[in-house]
This record gives sequence, structure tokens and C-alpha cells, in this order.
Amino acid sequence: MDLTPQRADDGPAYVVILLVCHIAGVEMHLMYKPFVDAPLVLALIISVGAIALSLAMLPPVKGGFVAVQWAKGMHGFGKVKSTD
Repeated sequence: MDLTPQRADDGPAYVVILLVCHIAGVEMHLMYKPFVDAPLVLALIISVGAIALSLAMLPPVKGGFVAVQWAKGMHGFGKVKSTD
């Protein structure tokens, strides 16, 4: 099944941003004491981790959005209506 015309719009990006920011926020609190003297190192570690996590999470989350659309028959996945 060709899924290229299916649209997930901005939903997957919003979900990934929500999850990654919560994870990065917790990590920032946990890593503050060890890196209190080197804030740039902490910022670099958190930034690289957030970018890697975002790139890893985006395709599966988008697949989940398209799967929900397929399961509910939305956005072109529904039955084709005949014009008879």
C-alpha cells in the first residue's frame, strides 16, 4: 500500500516536541549538579540528545498517526463510493 499521499500534518511534530521537551527537562534537572561548573557542556549534551531523540521518534510517531487514520477510514482510507 502506497502511503505517500497520506497526510499526518503537524500532529506528529507536536507529539514529539512534547515528549522530547519533557525528557530533556527531567535530564536537565538530573544533570545540573555534576555540570554546575560547565553549563556549555550540559547544553551541548542536552541539545545533541534532544536532536537525536527527535529524529529517532518522528518516523514511528508519524506512522502511528497514519495507522490511526487507516484504522478509522479517514483521509482517503475509507471505502470508495460508487457514482452509480
